[in-house]
Amino acid sequence: MRRGWFLPIVAALGFVFLYAPIVSLVVFSFNENRLVTVWSGFSLRWYTALFSDPQILGAAWLSLQIAFVAASIATVLGTLCAIALVRFKRFRGRTALTGMVSAPLVMPDVITGLSLLLLFVAMEAAFGWPAGRGMLTIILAHSTFCMAYVTVVVRSRLSDLDLSLEEAAQDLGAGPVRVFFDITLPIIAPALVSGWLLGFTLSLDDLVIASFVSGPGSSTLPMVIFSKVRLGVSPDVNALATIIIGIVAVGVVAATLIGRRRPASSS
Repeated sequence: MRRGWFLPIVAALGFVFLYAPIVSLVVFSFNENRLVTVWSGFSLRWYTALFSDPQILGAAWLSLQIAFVAASIATVLGTLCAIALVRFKRFRGRTALTGMVSAPLVMPDVITGLSLLLLFVAMEAAFGWPAGRGMLTIILAHSTFCMAYVTVVVRSRLSDLDLSLEEAAQDLGAGPVRVFFDITLPIIAPALVSGWLLGFTLSLDDLVIASFVSGPGSSTLPMVIFSKVRLGVSPDVNALATIIIGIVAVGVVAATLIGRRRPASSS
C-alpha cells in the first residue's frame, strides 16, 4: 500500500513551523548588520560584543549558580517526598503532602511568584530573614517548584522498584541506611539524574517567578534577555540564543549516542 501524501506534507509543515524561526535566528546571529532582518554579510562581531557585555555574562553566571543550587536542593527534597509517598502508605498529613507536591505543577507561575513574594515579605517583617530579595530568594523559589517535578520523576521510578531486592538485603543483615545507599540509590540513580537535569533546566529557563522574587543586582539571564527584547531584538541576543541552542544540541546528540552504545555494551 502506497503511503498517502497528506501525512508527510503535514509533518514537513510542522517541522518548518517549529524550526524555521530557530534556523533564522542562528543565521542572523552571524549577520554584520545591526538590523536582525537585513543580511549584509557574514561577521562574528556580535559574538565578540556578547562576550564583552558584563551584564549578560554576569546574568548568565548568576543563572547557572542558581540553577545548580536549586536543582540540587530540589533533588534531595523531592527524593525524600517521593520515598515518603511511595513507602509509607498511611501517615498523618499524607493527603496534604500530596496536594502540596502537585500544586506547583498546575499552578500558574504568576500565582506562584506572587505567593512566594508575599511569603518572603512576611518572613522578613517577622524574623528579619531573608534580608531583602536577591539570589537567596530566587534559589528558595526555584527549589520550591522544581521539587514538585523531581518528586514526580523519582516517585514513578520508586513505584516500579522490586521490593524483593531490598528485602533480600535486609535478610542478609543490612540495615535500612545501607540498603538505601547500596540497593535503592543505585537503582533510582537515573531518575535522580533526570530529575536534577529537569530542575536545572526549569530554573535556568524561569522568568516569571524570578521576576517576582528577585531584587536589584540579581537579574537572571532570562530577565536580562526579556528586558533587551522589549526594546527590540538585538544581534547579540541572537548570538546568545545560538550558543544556548548549540549547547543543547550537543547535549542531545551526546545523550543519544550514549543511549545507543549502552544496549550494545550490555549485550
